[in-house]
Amino acid sequence: MLGYVTVGTNDLERAAKFYDAIAAEMGVGRMMEFDTFIAWGNMDGAPGIAATKPFDGEEATVGNGVMVALEAKDRDQVQRIYDIALANGGSDEGPPGPRGEPDANGMVFYAGYFRDPDGNKLNAFLMDKVE
Repeated sequence: MLGYVTVGTNDLERAAKFYDAIAAEMGVGRMMEFDTFIAWGNMDGAPGIAATKPFDGEEATVGNGVMVALEAKDRDQVQRIYDIALANGGSDEGPPGPRGEPDANGMVFYAGYFRDPDGNKLNAFLMDKVE
C-alpha cells in the first residue's frame, strides 16, 4: 500500500549526501531528481524515500511522532546504516539492539534509531531470531 515517504529539508545538498550514503548501503540510488526534490529507490521496487524543500516555500519542520523505518536485511546492515547515518550528519536516537520481547515464533524487533541532518527521525530495523 505504501508508495513512498517524503521528508522535508531546508538544505537539499546536505540531505542528498546523507540519503545517498544510506541508499548506497541498501543497494539503490536516486530514482528521481528535481531542483527541490530527490527520491531514492527503484521505480519498480519497494517503497522509496524522498527529501524535498516544502512546496509552500516555508521552512521544513519535523513532525512530532513521525518516523521513517528502513527495512534492513540483517543485524549487520542495521549497524552499518546507523553508522552511515551518524557519519553523514545524523544524530543518535538509540543504538542498534533488540526492542521488546520475542513474539511466539521467537522473533524480536531489532532496530537502530537516528535523525537526519534536518531532524527527521528514522530507524533501520528487521524482525530477527533471538540470539
